[in-house]
Parts: sequence; structure tokens; C-alpha cells
Amino acid sequence: MDEEQSERRDQEEPEPKPGAEPAPDRDPGAPRTRDDETGETGESGETGETGESKPPPPGRPDTAPVHHNRVNQYFYGALDAPGAHFGIGVGDFANVRRRAVGRLDAGEADALLAPYVEPDCFEEAAAALEQDGVVVLVGPPGIGKRSAAVALVARAAEGTEYVVLSPGRSLDDLADGRVSFEKGVGYVLIDRMPETSSGTADFDWRRVRDTVRDHGAHLVITTVHPVEGDAPGSVRHVPWRLPDLTAVLRVRLLRAGCAADTVERAVAGLPGGCGVAEVAEAAERIARGAAPDEVWQEYGSGAAEPVRDWFAAGREPREWAEVTTLAFVTGAGYRDFETCQERLEEWVAPTFPELAVNTDGAEAHRRDADRRLMLGRNTLVAVEQRKDGALTRSALVFANPHYRPWVLEELWAKRSTAYWNGVRDWLTELVRTQPGLGTQLSVASALALLTRPAFDEVAENYLHPWASGVAGPAGQSTATLVLQCMCLDEGLAATALAVGRGWARSPEPALRSTAMAAFAGALGVRFPTDAVNVLMRLTGRSEEARLALAGLVALLLDCGEDTGAVLRPLAYRLRALRTTSTGHLRESVLDTVQTLLGGRDTRTGRLVGASLLEGAPEQSDRIAELWAGVLENRPRRGWALRYLHATLRDLTTVTAEPGPVADRFGRSLGGALAPPERTHLGPALRRSAVRPTPETTALTDTFLTAVLSTED
Repeated sequence: MDEEQSERRDQEEPEPKPGAEPAPDRDPGAPRTRDDETGETGESGETGETGESKPPPPGRPDTAPVHHNRVNQYFYGALDAPGAHFGIGVGDFANVRRRAVGRLDAGEADALLAPYVEPDCFEEAAAALEQDGVVVLVGPPGIGKRSAAVALVARAAEGTEYVVLSPGRSLDDLADGRVSFEKGVGYVLIDRMPETSSGTADFDWRRVRDTVRDHGAHLVITTVHPVEGDAPGSVRHVPWRLPDLTAVLRVRLLRAGCAADTVERAVAGLPGGCGVAEVAEAAERIARGAAPDEVWQEYGSGAAEPVRDWFAAGREPREWAEVTTLAFVTGAGYRDFETCQERLEEWVAPTFPELAVNTDGAEAHRRDADRRLMLGRNTLVAVEQRKDGALTRSALVFANPHYRPWVLEELWAKRSTAYWNGVRDWLTELVRTQPGLGTQLSVASALALLTRPAFDEVAENYLHPWASGVAGPAGQSTATLVLQCMCLDEGLAATALAVGRGWARSPEPALRSTAMAAFAGALGVRFPTDAVNVLMRLTGRSEEARLALAGLVALLLDCGEDTGAVLRPLAYRLRALRTTSTGHLRESVLDTVQTLLGGRDTRTGRLVGASLLEGAPEQSDRIAELWAGVLENRPRRGWALRYLHATLRDLTTVTAEPGPVADRFGRSLGGALAPPERTHLGPALRRSAVRPTPETTALTDTFLTAVLSTED
């Protein structure tokens, strides 16, 4: 799915009203945006902030590696994090590898609609949507609002075309043409974030309603944030409720062909406290042959009961420290675990009266405790034997991975602020002094889980301080990892986006740097339009932003997602500025293009530009436009010729059949270059070659023949 493709056609931005402030994410000096070929959105057509930017000086390296930084390697490289039981809702790593916005393909729409069961509030929302063209579904996570939104537009829309919009879209975006609604198309905006109250809420909603209705479209918005004060009268806000979960379970099991007795056993064992997504996941497991009784132990009250029973008993300080340590440091060996627990006990000792009044006794308690025997008696704890090559190591984990979120919820509900202050200081020390794959992933996934019951606690005491550098570079990468883990959960992804956007708007360089890392990774894959908007806005004053944008392109390519999310708006900027001979804005865009085309993937050593030509053939024309921009810029022409030749050379390593790729690229570049440039390219490119191999020389001939074939 791609929001740029889905929103179809960018509209020119209207002139600002006199005295009006520019939108927070828009550069006031940006050119108007329109791309009728690709239908790019206004956000991705925005131009980065201006700033002092010059061509690379003679002593500057010609290229920079495009790093898949440590955070992104964790999620997109060979993920090897023993013990990192992420347990974020019902998500998995596939969630973070796909976009959350854009056109909903037929397969995904059918998967949502085929087993859908309408709750009793469905008809009220359907009537409002039919009447007004817009309706808002309000309710907590896990009650099926996303499926309901698609089901509602499927009933109301004339066709079978559905579009998912970014949760970062404001009411002004929806009303002012930043989203180009089309007749007969159904639009959904999932998990809309609240906006600053302006006192004109009903007027703003009326503008959205009129815009959608005038275009003959339908829009369903979902949110977990109830309306403050009176609900807008112009757009119905419908309180959403769970459907009959037994009906949801029956429909899914019967569609899967389960026997009647299996269906009845599953329905009879359905525990309380489940959400729609949990029931759907459990049904899938039961349909694959899992025993219903065993499956239900991991969902709703079935998973919570053993944890709540454990906490209901009187617990000693050592036991509180055990489960707290395990919640944040899952999968560690005995020695590392015991060391972490001892440090935690020191930080939280003042919150336990029996330890606080007797410092010597507290020290003796920590020294004399036989921790391994005590851990063996803790029913929430288990020891796994894990293979590590030819060796086996012990890893401390929860007896059931689904215990972890419930343990964090119970800890938050039962321990005081003073205890959590100790936990905060302990984790900050841990991340700063022991940066490593296992530790960072485990801490980050625990904090992502903790956002459910205590988002403010996580945001104010961990995310913001760590992202701003309080815990050093390891703290910044761990803060980024928390957002990546949140992207695993459909219900938390929009919140992660809001946090990342906030960092990007900060005046603090460290926060902006952390935001760049986040948007160059999983957050950018989930929300590519927002990522491009953020990163391009920062490219004018930050080489780091340009590298992040290039890294996002490489990452989108690795994930099989649409690299045009970056290439289309960048090519548009270049076209818009092509007639401008000088200027900071032009140089900033050219710097960004040069960084992208000259960057090398540190994992493969290959030029990103070569990998794009082989892996994204549909973007050949856009890539050619970028090359034409730097080739026609005289101060950069020498660099462009060298790296164009290097790109052709790398084609021989990224594909077994480089000839057709070079031919296609040559035709695209010939169409993008001015006629005199096509003629001069051949001699100049051959002169720039350094020790060309026969294979590269033949490929260059193929490429140049294709370039000249576009002559009129």
C-alpha cells in the first residue's frame, strides 16, 4: 500500500491567508506541488528547508555509505536476539515490514470483509456515513474499529477501491485538498491523533464533510480519543463497541472448515478480556490444529489470571525485583540476570521500608540471597536451554511469553512512583553502560508494552530523555527501537508516528537526529509519506537527513515496498527547480540526489543506485530524472560521470542479466536529458572510466546506444 499512490493527485497548495502561520511540517518557501503522473500527496511534494548548502569541496569524499544503522539491522538484517520475546499485541515482524497507509489491495480487503461480524452500533454508523459522507468511530484499541471502517466504506462506496490515509493527517489536510478525494472511492483514516483545540472544531469538521461529499467519496475515521465537550454536530462521532466475539469465533472457524465439536469447544472456552484481533489470531491457530484449551491460556483473562494470582499473594522485595528485571531483561543468562537484579535492588531499596531502615540488612540480603534457588521457585519464571552453535546456554524467560505484558501492567498498577523512579534510573544506567543487541531489544520491547497502561510514563521518562541523548548514543538507538517495536502493533503504530514527528519538529539537534534514524527505519516503512515529508524537510540543513533518506530508499527496496515514495517527490523537486541556476534550495535538492545516487549499502558494498535499477524497474524513469539533474549541473558533472560509470559496473554484480537493465536505464536517461547532453554523454562517460573491465565496457556501449536511441 502506498499513500502517495492512493491519494491520487496532489493539489496546488492555496495561498496562505494574510497573517496566517505556516503549517508546522511545511517549509514556507517550498514550491507548489503537483504531479499528475503519479498522484503524489502534498506532503511528499514538499520541499526541504533551505540552508547553506554547497557542492562537495575537492577534499570531501565523493560518497558516503548508506548505513542500515544498528536499529534497522536488528529488524531487517539477520535478527538474532535470543530471549527477545517481543509480545507486542498480536503483531509480528511482518507488520513492521509493510506500509500502514495507501491503497488497500483486494486480497487484504477481502481478508477483512469476508469474516466480518457487525456489532450492534454498525447500522448507526452506516446511516451517518450514507447521509454525511464522513463518520468517526470512537473507542479503545482492540474492538475492531479498523475492520469496521473498511466494512462501512465497502457498503457505502460505489466501487471496491479503498484507501488508508496516514493518521498524521490533520483536519486542514482533509479539507484543503492535501488529500484528493475521488468519486466512488472509500477512504479510511485509522487511529487519528488529537489536534490542539482551536475552538473551531465543528467548523473544521464541517469543512471536511463538505469536501468529501462534494467529491462523491466516503471517509471513515477511527480514534481512541473521545471528543472533549460536545461532539461536533456536523460529523457523527459514534461510540464503538465490540461485536459478539462468539459469533466472530464461529464465523472464522467455520470458514476454515473446523469440525462442529472443535467449534463448540473453542466457543465454550473463550475467555473474557479478549479483543477482536486476539480472537482472530486464536481462531487461526485452532484452525491449524492447536487445542482450544491450550490456545486460550495465552489470551485475555486466560493469560492474565496466573499473573494476577501471583501478584495477589504477598511478595518480598526480592520477588518484586525478580519479575521487574525479567520484564525488562528477558532472555539473559544467570550471571547477567543476577547482576541486573542486584543493581535494580540498589535503586529501589528506599521504597521498601524493611530495607530502607536497615542499610546493612539490605546489603546482607542482596549478598546472601541464593538467587537461583529463589528463581526456581518463582512460577512466572522459566529457564530455556538454547542452542548457540555447538553450545547450549541457559536463558531466563517468562514461563509463558504472554505473561510479560500482564506483569508490566500489574507492576504499574501496584508499585509507587518512587519505585518507578528507581526503575527509570536503573534502566538508564543499564542502557548507557551495557549497549548491546539483546539488552536494547529487550528493554525497548518492554517499554513498548508499557505504553499500553502508561504511555505518559514511557514518553516522559524514557523516550524523550533517551532520544535527546541523556543515555548516550545507545539510549538514542534504544528510543528508536521502542518506536520500531510499537510499529509491530496496529494499535500503537500511530502513536509511534506522532512521537517521531514531535522529535523531528524539536529545536534540539539530538532529538531531530533520533527522529531521522526512526524515519529511516521501520517507522518510515510503515508510514513512507510521513517519513519523506519529515526527512526532506530536514535535508536543507542536515547531511544526516540526506543519508537517512537514502537509507530509507535502500530499506524500502529490501522490504519489497515502493521506493517511488522517495523517488517521485525528489524527482518532482528537481523538475520544479531545474530552471533555477543557483540558490540554496536547488543546491540542497542536488546534494540530496547526489547522496542517494552515490551511497553504498554497507551490508553489500554496492551502490544503492545500481540496486534500484535492478530491483525497482518501474522507477527507471524517476531514477533517470535524478541522474539527469546532476549530469546537467556543471559543478557536479565530473562526480556524476564517475558514479554513473560505477553504477553500470555494479550492475554486473546485482543482476545476472545486466544488459536489459542497462538498456532500459539508457532509454529512460535519454528521455530525461536535454538533446545536447545525450550527444556529449558518450565521450565524457568513456573518459571518466578508470580501468574498465571488458564486461563493463560492453555494458556501457549498450547503455549509450540506448541513450542515443531516444534522439528525435
